[in-house]
Amino acid sequence: MIIVEDIHKRYQTDQGPGKWVLQGVSFTIPAKLNVGLVGANGAGKSTLLRIIGGVDQPNKGRVDRQCRVSWPMGFGGGLQGSLTGRQNAKFVCRIHGYEDEIPDRIAYIQDFAEIGEAFDQPVKTYSSGMKSRLLFGLSLAFDFDVYISDEVTAAGDVNFRKKAAAAFKNLADHASLIMVSHGEGTLKQFCSAGIWIHAGKAYWFDKIDDALNAYKEHPST
Repeated sequence: MIIVEDIHKRYQTDQGPGKWVLQGVSFTIPAKLNVGLVGANGAGKSTLLRIIGGVDQPNKGRVDRQCRVSWPMGFGGGLQGSLTGRQNAKFVCRIHGYEDEIPDRIAYIQDFAEIGEAFDQPVKTYSSGMKSRLLFGLSLAFDFDVYISDEVTAAGDVNFRKKAAAAFKNLADHASLIMVSHGEGTLKQFCSAGIWIHAGKAYWFDKIDDALNAYKEHPST
């Protein structure tokens, strides 16, 4: 279970505090439930995912993670740019306590990411798609109760998107998913419930179709 309680978030700008991206967001995600986040560009979907995943902090409010939650797949942060993909993967393995399993984990990550020789090149030379692939492989190399995905199924070519979709299906037996995607078909394929982000607020729907319909009726932020 993940409890999101009274989350407020805004970012500092050169002119001072920016507008509230999220304002008073509260909901509870039960265990074993796949949830899709929908809303217009700039509505705060990715911001909310980063806060749930613990890679960003709210100005106010809290997230109670009563389970193991991944970092957002597709999120470009969390990687050391001067290190190679392989070195980043080794570092993540060590901090997660998999020192004795590093070779196997590295082999899995390298195979899944499909970035070729770039795996041994500095991450700062990667495209955003390559970073997404690497982070996707990193996430899947570890056991989480909840996996967070930010447009991962849009990264890469058709074959990689199929590979990503197959990986999500395999997760269904032992974990749940919180997903942002602009593909309505992708959300319907993987998610049963939905959260519509609109004007800084979050609205829970037990059915993903109802969340998508709410967004269609109010497409602007």
